[in-house]
Amino acid sequence: MRIGLVGVGRIGAFHAATLKGLPAVDQVVVADADASRAELVAKDLGLEYAPDVDALLASGLDGFVIAAATSAHADLIAAGVAARIPTFCEKPVAIDLADTLRVVELVEGSDVPVHIGFQRRFDAGYQTAAAAVRSGELGFVHHIRANTNDAFPPAQEYIPTSGGFFRDCTVHDFDIIRYVTGREVVSVFATGANRGERFFGEYGDVDAAAALLTLDDNTFVSVSGTRYNAAGHDVRMELLGSLGSIAVGLDEHTALRSAEAGVTFPGGQPHTTFMDRFRPAYVAELTAFTEVVAGTREVPCTVRDAYQAFRIADACELSRRENRLVQLGRV
Repeated sequence: MRIGLVGVGRIGAFHAATLKGLPAVDQVVVADADASRAELVAKDLGLEYAPDVDALLASGLDGFVIAAATSAHADLIAAGVAARIPTFCEKPVAIDLADTLRVVELVEGSDVPVHIGFQRRFDAGYQTAAAAVRSGELGFVHHIRANTNDAFPPAQEYIPTSGGFFRDCTVHDFDIIRYVTGREVVSVFATGANRGERFFGEYGDVDAAAALLTLDDNTFVSVSGTRYNAAGHDVRMELLGSLGSIAVGLDEHTALRSAEAGVTFPGGQPHTTFMDRFRPAYVAELTAFTEVVAGTREVPCTVRDAYQAFRIADACELSRRENRLVQLGRV
């Protein structure tokens, strides 16, 4: 199959290289707002390139992958749907909740499959945890702890268009909580702080945050994260049940050290980036998209799923700003 990709920044170039290596993909064509950058990446990876998005969509594609800037996602999804090309888009669907809902209505009013990129759904650990919850082997789950700790902060110019900490970073936790538990969030209470570079605060953002979520079965979920975890990129989830407990991301690469005498675990090299931590999941995610393109698989993460995760992120941001409990039914 012939796959087109728009946006060849860090994650876009990574996706292009991944797509090239998939057995189902015969050709990859790339485009970018900066045509010269697309040409350079195409040359480096041995791919084709198109001078712009219109040319890309007109080049006989079987599938369309969006890895461009967040502000372009909604229009690019609409373009993929208009061209009747199965589409994959990195999260988020749009820059705000209202535009996200408009995209949901557009996609659900068509028969063009649109797959949103929440790669944790394709991580083996999270899939094992989801199976443990669904089988009942944990009993009833009473508490969940989830964290996303980046090893180093993004560049200053990224922050104004990021959507803020909850929408950019912990939105992955919100999506995977829904996926693993099969439950919905009914209320949130969130807080945050800026203890690192001043530019986070200058843009109204934070570099560390925490939230307490209550699910519709009264499971309590604590979510935390930071832009400053020099020990390494640390993404984990712990599920505590009445019959057993399970942890995702607790292995030799976990960016922690024990304070107990004689304990050497974990002893491996910590991950430094999300691409390092989730490399196999990204391969599985894009493999799933080729199956969507081929018509052999239903969309595994829909625009509606992305909308629900964004609602939780919006509720957390509202809670942080107003220092109060927020009911999801009012978002």
